[in-house]
Amino acid sequence: MAAPKFGAGIWHFANYIDRYATDGYGAARTLLEMIDMAGSVGDLSVVDLTWPFVDPGITHDQIKAQLTKNQLEVIGITPEIYTRRFRNGAFTNPDAGVRRLAHELITEAVAVVKDFDASYVKLWPGQDGWDYPFQVDHHNHWKLAMDGVAALAHENPDVKFVIEYKPREPRVKMAYDSVSRTLLALEKIDAPNVGILLDFGHALFGGESPADSAQLAIDYGRLFGMDVNDNFRGWDDDLIAGTVHPIELFEFFYVLRKNNWEGVWQLDQFPFRDDHVEAAKMAIEFLKRIDRGLDKLDFSAMAEAQSRHDAITAGRLAREALFG
Repeated sequence: MAAPKFGAGIWHFANYIDRYATDGYGAARTLLEMIDMAGSVGDLSVVDLTWPFVDPGITHDQIKAQLTKNQLEVIGITPEIYTRRFRNGAFTNPDAGVRRLAHELITEAVAVVKDFDASYVKLWPGQDGWDYPFQVDHHNHWKLAMDGVAALAHENPDVKFVIEYKPREPRVKMAYDSVSRTLLALEKIDAPNVGILLDFGHALFGGESPADSAQLAIDYGRLFGMDVNDNFRGWDDDLIAGTVHPIELFEFFYVLRKNNWEGVWQLDQFPFRDDHVEAAKMAIEFLKRIDRGLDKLDFSAMAEAQSRHDAITAGRLAREALFG
Protein backbone atom coordinates (compact mmCIF):
# COMPACT_ATOMS: atom_id res chain seq x y z
CA MET A 1 0.00 0.00 0.00
CA ALA A 2 1.00 3.63 -0.41
CA ALA A 3 2.77 5.35 2.47
CA PRO A 4 0.30 6.80 4.99
CA LYS A 5 -0.66 10.44 4.90
CA PHE A 6 -0.40 12.18 8.27
CA GLY A 7 -2.47 14.99 9.70
CA ALA A 8 -3.22 16.77 12.98
CA GLY A 9 -5.79 18.94 14.61
CA ILE A 10 -4.45 22.48 14.68
CA TRP A 11 -5.14 22.50 18.44
CA HIS A 12 -2.12 20.18 18.77
CA PHE A 13 -0.07 23.38 18.46
CA ALA A 14 -2.22 25.64 20.65
CA ASN A 15 -1.84 26.92 24.18
CA TYR A 16 -3.93 24.99 26.72
CA ILE A 17 -5.88 26.16 29.75
CA ASP A 18 -7.51 24.03 32.42
CA ARG A 19 -9.14 24.71 35.78
CA TYR A 20 -5.74 24.72 37.51
CA ALA A 21 -3.43 26.59 35.15
CA THR A 22 -5.98 29.26 34.35
CA ASP A 23 -3.20 31.38 32.87
CA GLY A 24 -2.39 28.63 30.38
CA TYR A 25 0.46 26.19 29.92
CA GLY A 26 2.22 28.42 27.44
CA ALA A 27 2.02 31.64 25.50
CA ALA A 28 -1.00 32.30 23.33
CA ARG A 29 -0.48 31.63 19.63
CA THR A 30 -2.13 32.91 16.49
CA LEU A 31 -3.54 30.56 13.90
CA LEU A 32 -0.77 31.52 11.49
CA GLU A 33 1.82 30.63 14.13
CA MET A 34 0.17 27.29 14.74
CA ILE A 35 0.19 26.54 11.01
CA ASP A 36 3.91 27.33 10.95
CA MET A 37 4.46 24.90 13.82
CA ALA A 38 2.48 22.21 12.02
CA GLY A 39 4.61 22.77 8.95
CA SER A 40 7.80 22.41 10.97
CA VAL A 41 6.87 18.82 11.92
CA GLY A 42 7.85 17.86 8.38
CA ASP A 43 5.58 14.84 7.89
CA LEU A 44 2.17 16.46 8.19
CA SER A 45 0.14 16.93 5.04
CA VAL A 46 -3.20 18.13 6.41
CA VAL A 47 -4.68 19.93 9.40
CA ASP A 48 -8.15 20.17 10.92
CA LEU A 49 -9.14 23.76 11.73
CA THR A 50 -11.69 24.94 14.27
CA TRP A 51 -14.42 27.40 13.31
CA PRO A 52 -14.66 30.29 14.02
CA PHE A 53 -10.95 30.79 13.48
CA VAL A 54 -8.99 31.69 16.59
CA ASP A 55 -7.95 35.08 15.21
CA PRO A 56 -10.82 37.54 14.64
CA GLY A 57 -10.49 39.29 11.32
CA ILE A 58 -8.12 36.81 9.70
CA THR A 59 -8.97 36.16 6.07
CA HIS A 60 -9.22 32.89 4.20
CA ASP A 61 -6.57 34.16 1.79
CA GLN A 62 -4.12 34.72 4.66
CA ILE A 63 -4.72 31.21 5.95
CA LYS A 64 -4.41 29.68 2.50
CA ALA A 65 -1.11 31.48 1.91
CA GLN A 66 0.24 30.20 5.23
CA LEU A 67 -0.91 26.67 4.45
CA THR A 68 0.72 26.80 1.02
CA LYS A 69 3.96 28.08 2.53
CA ASN A 70 3.98 25.06 4.84
CA GLN A 71 2.81 22.57 2.20
CA LEU A 72 -0.35 21.82 4.13
CA GLU A 73 -4.00 21.38 3.21
CA VAL A 74 -7.20 21.38 5.26
CA ILE A 75 -8.89 18.03 5.85
CA GLY A 76 -11.76 19.19 8.03
CA ILE A 77 -13.44 22.08 9.78
CA THR A 78 -14.61 21.61 13.37
CA PRO A 79 -17.33 24.08 14.40
CA GLU A 80 -17.08 25.03 18.08
CA ILE A 81 -20.47 23.76 19.21
CA TYR A 82 -19.08 23.09 22.68
CA THR A 83 -18.30 26.62 23.97
CA ARG A 84 -20.06 28.59 26.71
CA ARG A 85 -23.15 29.56 24.74
CA PHE A 86 -23.74 25.84 24.10
CA ARG A 87 -23.06 24.78 27.69
CA ASN A 88 -26.55 23.24 27.91
CA GLY A 89 -26.21 21.52 24.56
CA ALA A 90 -26.00 22.35 20.86
CA PHE A 91 -28.34 19.87 19.13
CA THR A 92 -30.11 19.05 22.40
CA ASN A 93 -30.29 22.46 24.05
CA PRO A 94 -33.73 23.04 25.65
CA ASP A 95 -33.73 26.50 24.06
CA ALA A 96 -34.77 26.25 20.41
CA GLY A 97 -32.98 29.53 19.72
CA VAL A 98 -29.64 28.06 20.84
CA ARG A 99 -30.28 24.95 18.75
CA ARG A 100 -30.81 27.29 15.80
CA LEU A 101 -27.51 29.05 16.57
CA ALA A 102 -25.71 25.70 16.52
CA HIS A 103 -27.30 24.89 13.18
CA GLU A 104 -26.25 28.25 11.77
CA LEU A 105 -22.68 27.88 13.05
CA ILE A 106 -22.35 24.45 11.46
CA THR A 107 -23.86 25.76 8.23
CA GLU A 108 -21.14 28.44 8.22
CA ALA A 109 -18.58 25.64 8.64
CA VAL A 110 -20.04 23.94 5.57
CA ALA A 111 -19.20 27.02 3.51
CA VAL A 112 -15.67 27.07 4.96
CA VAL A 113 -15.19 23.39 4.07
CA LYS A 114 -16.14 24.16 0.47
CA ASP A 115 -13.87 27.19 0.27
CA PHE A 116 -10.86 25.23 1.55
CA ASP A 117 -11.78 22.13 -0.48
CA ALA A 118 -11.73 20.12 2.75
CA SER A 119 -13.11 16.62 3.19
CA TYR A 120 -15.70 17.07 5.91
CA VAL A 121 -17.33 19.02 8.72
CA LYS A 122 -16.42 17.37 12.03
CA LEU A 123 -19.11 17.34 14.70
CA TRP A 124 -17.91 16.95 18.27
CA PRO A 125 -21.08 17.56 20.30
CA GLY A 126 -19.30 17.71 23.64
CA GLN A 127 -22.07 19.58 25.46
CA ASP A 128 -24.88 17.34 24.21
CA GLY A 129 -25.66 15.03 27.10
CA TRP A 130 -26.60 15.16 30.74
CA ASP A 131 -25.07 15.18 34.23
CA TYR A 132 -27.73 13.84 36.62
CA PRO A 133 -30.48 11.23 36.79
CA PHE A 134 -33.86 12.67 35.76
CA GLN A 135 -32.18 15.71 34.16
CA VAL A 136 -33.47 14.95 30.65
CA ASP A 137 -36.28 13.11 28.94
CA HIS A 138 -34.14 10.48 27.24
CA HIS A 139 -36.50 9.91 24.31
CA ASN A 140 -36.74 13.61 23.47
CA HIS A 141 -33.04 14.22 24.13
CA TRP A 142 -31.91 11.46 21.78
CA LYS A 143 -34.39 12.53 19.11
CA LEU A 144 -33.01 16.08 19.19
CA ALA A 145 -29.44 14.74 18.94
CA MET A 146 -30.35 12.80 15.80
CA ASP A 147 -32.66 15.37 14.24
CA GLY A 148 -30.01 18.10 14.45
CA VAL A 149 -27.50 16.04 12.50
CA ALA A 150 -30.12 14.78 10.06
CA ALA A 151 -31.24 18.29 9.14
CA LEU A 152 -27.69 19.35 8.31
CA ALA A 153 -27.02 16.21 6.29
CA HIS A 154 -30.17 16.59 4.22
CA GLU A 155 -29.62 20.31 3.64
CA ASN A 156 -26.03 19.70 2.49
CA PRO A 157 -25.99 16.39 0.57
CA ASP A 158 -22.74 17.32 -1.17
CA VAL A 159 -20.79 17.67 2.10
CA LYS A 160 -19.64 14.93 4.46
CA PHE A 161 -20.22 15.17 8.20
CA VAL A 162 -18.33 13.07 10.72
CA ILE A 163 -19.39 12.53 14.32
CA GLU A 164 -16.59 12.08 16.84
CA TYR A 165 -18.13 10.19 19.73
CA LYS A 166 -16.81 10.22 23.30
CA PRO A 167 -18.09 8.70 26.56
CA ARG A 168 -18.00 11.85 28.69
CA GLU A 169 -16.35 15.23 29.27
CA PRO A 170 -17.39 17.96 29.36
CA ARG A 171 -20.79 16.38 30.06
CA VAL A 172 -20.86 13.57 32.60
CA LYS A 173 -22.64 11.48 29.97
CA MET A 174 -22.52 12.43 26.30
CA ALA A 175 -25.31 11.65 23.86
CA TYR A 176 -22.95 10.25 21.22
CA ASP A 177 -20.94 8.18 23.67
CA SER A 178 -19.91 5.00 21.83
CA VAL A 179 -19.43 3.46 18.42
CA SER A 180 -22.58 1.35 18.79
CA ARG A 181 -24.83 4.23 19.87
CA THR A 182 -23.46 6.44 17.09
CA LEU A 183 -24.06 3.71 14.52
CA LEU A 184 -27.62 3.32 15.78
CA ALA A 185 -28.13 7.04 15.22
CA LEU A 186 -26.64 6.88 11.73
CA GLU A 187 -28.92 4.01 10.79
CA LYS A 188 -31.89 6.09 11.95
CA ILE A 189 -30.66 9.28 10.24
CA ASP A 190 -30.14 7.28 7.04
CA ALA A 191 -27.99 9.82 5.21
CA PRO A 192 -25.04 8.56 3.14
CA ASN A 193 -22.97 11.68 3.86
CA VAL A 194 -22.76 11.17 7.65
CA GLY A 195 -20.17 8.90 9.20
CA ILE A 196 -17.91 8.39 12.18
CA LEU A 197 -14.53 9.87 12.99
CA LEU A 198 -13.13 7.24 15.34
CA ASP A 199 -10.83 8.63 18.00
CA PHE A 200 -8.57 5.81 19.24
CA GLY A 201 -8.36 7.35 22.71
CA HIS A 202 -12.12 7.84 23.02
CA ALA A 203 -12.62 4.15 22.24
CA LEU A 204 -10.10 3.22 24.95
CA PHE A 205 -11.69 5.66 27.40
CA GLY A 206 -15.10 4.12 26.71
CA GLY A 207 -13.93 0.59 27.45
CA GLU A 208 -14.01 -0.41 23.78
CA SER A 209 -11.45 -2.30 21.77
CA PRO A 210 -10.48 0.32 19.16
CA ALA A 211 -9.82 -2.41 16.59
CA ASP A 212 -13.29 -3.86 17.15
CA SER A 213 -14.84 -0.39 16.98
CA ALA A 214 -13.07 0.28 13.69
CA GLN A 215 -14.26 -3.01 12.22
CA LEU A 216 -17.82 -2.33 13.30
CA ALA A 217 -17.79 1.14 11.71
CA ILE A 218 -16.25 -0.28 8.52
CA ASP A 219 -18.82 -3.09 8.35
CA TYR A 220 -21.57 -0.47 8.35
CA GLY A 221 -19.76 1.70 5.78
CA ARG A 222 -19.43 4.59 8.24
CA LEU A 223 -15.72 4.97 9.02
CA PHE A 224 -15.06 8.33 7.37
CA GLY A 225 -12.04 9.33 9.45
CA MET A 226 -9.93 8.58 12.50
CA ASP A 227 -7.38 10.09 14.82
CA VAL A 228 -4.96 8.65 17.33
CA ASN A 229 -3.52 9.46 20.73
CA ASP A 230 -3.25 7.44 23.94
CA ASN A 231 -4.47 7.32 27.53
CA PHE A 232 -4.66 5.10 30.59
CA ARG A 233 -8.35 4.30 29.93
CA GLY A 234 -9.53 6.28 32.94
CA TRP A 235 -9.64 9.65 31.18
CA ASP A 236 -9.21 11.24 27.76
CA ASP A 237 -5.55 12.08 28.40
CA ASP A 238 -4.67 12.70 24.70
CA LEU A 239 -1.13 11.45 25.25
CA ILE A 240 1.36 10.77 22.47
CA ALA A 241 0.16 7.89 20.29
CA GLY A 242 1.75 4.55 21.10
CA THR A 243 3.18 5.49 24.48
CA VAL A 244 0.73 3.41 26.55
CA HIS A 245 -1.11 0.97 24.26
CA PRO A 246 1.26 0.14 21.37
CA ILE A 247 -0.11 -3.36 20.69
CA GLU A 248 -3.72 -2.18 20.65
CA LEU A 249 -2.72 0.67 18.34
CA PHE A 250 -1.05 -1.89 16.07
CA GLU A 251 -4.21 -4.01 16.04
CA PHE A 252 -6.27 -0.91 15.22
CA PHE A 253 -4.16 -0.22 12.13
CA TYR A 254 -4.09 -3.93 11.29
CA VAL A 255 -7.89 -3.81 10.99
CA LEU A 256 -7.67 -0.71 8.79
CA ARG A 257 -5.05 -2.33 6.53
CA LYS A 258 -6.96 -5.62 6.33
CA ASN A 259 -10.03 -3.70 5.13
CA ASN A 260 -8.05 -1.53 2.68
CA TRP A 261 -9.04 1.62 4.54
CA GLU A 262 -6.86 4.41 3.19
CA GLY A 263 -7.76 7.55 5.10
CA VAL A 264 -5.44 10.03 6.76
CA TRP A 265 -3.60 9.01 9.95
CA GLN A 266 -4.41 11.96 12.17
CA LEU A 267 -3.08 13.10 15.54
CA ASP A 268 -5.39 14.39 18.25
CA GLN A 269 -2.90 14.99 21.05
CA PHE A 270 -2.68 17.64 23.77
CA PRO A 271 0.97 18.02 24.79
CA PHE A 272 0.28 20.32 27.75
CA ARG A 273 3.82 20.31 29.14
CA ASP A 274 5.81 19.01 26.19
CA ASP A 275 7.24 20.48 23.03
CA HIS A 276 4.31 20.43 20.61
CA VAL A 277 6.37 19.82 17.49
CA GLU A 278 8.49 17.09 19.08
CA ALA A 279 5.34 15.38 20.42
CA ALA A 280 3.98 15.21 16.88
CA LYS A 281 7.28 13.91 15.55
CA MET A 282 7.47 11.22 18.23
CA ALA A 283 3.96 10.02 17.41
CA ILE A 284 4.65 9.92 13.69
CA GLU A 285 7.89 8.01 14.25
CA PHE A 286 5.90 5.28 15.97
CA LEU A 287 3.13 5.38 13.35
CA LYS A 288 5.79 4.79 10.70
CA ARG A 289 6.99 1.81 12.72
CA ILE A 290 3.43 0.51 12.70
CA ASP A 291 3.26 0.94 8.94
CA ARG A 292 6.51 -1.01 8.54
CA GLY A 293 5.22 -3.63 10.94
CA LEU A 294 2.10 -4.09 8.84
CA ASP A 295 4.31 -4.59 5.79
CA LYS A 296 6.19 -7.34 7.67
CA LEU A 297 3.16 -8.99 9.24
CA ASP A 298 2.10 -12.34 7.78
CA PHE A 299 -1.60 -11.65 7.26
CA SER A 300 -2.34 -15.22 6.20
CA ALA A 301 -0.71 -16.65 9.30
CA MET A 302 -2.56 -14.12 11.43
CA ALA A 303 -5.89 -15.08 9.84
CA GLU A 304 -5.13 -18.74 10.47
CA ALA A 305 -4.27 -18.10 14.12
CA GLN A 306 -7.40 -16.00 14.56
CA SER A 307 -9.55 -18.74 13.01
CA ARG A 308 -8.42 -20.97 15.91
CA HIS A 309 -8.67 -18.14 18.48
CA ASP A 310 -4.97 -18.83 19.10
CA ALA A 311 -3.97 -15.82 21.18
CA ILE A 312 -0.38 -16.93 21.70
CA THR A 313 0.45 -17.40 18.02
CA ALA A 314 -1.40 -14.23 17.05
CA GLY A 315 0.33 -12.27 19.79
CA ARG A 316 3.76 -13.51 18.74
CA LEU A 317 3.10 -12.64 15.11
CA ALA A 318 2.05 -9.12 16.11
CA ARG A 319 5.00 -8.55 18.47
CA GLU A 320 7.58 -9.85 16.02
CA ALA A 321 6.20 -7.70 13.21
CA LEU A 322 6.05 -4.55 15.33
CA PHE A 323 9.12 -4.90 17.55
CA GLY A 324 11.23 -7.59 15.90
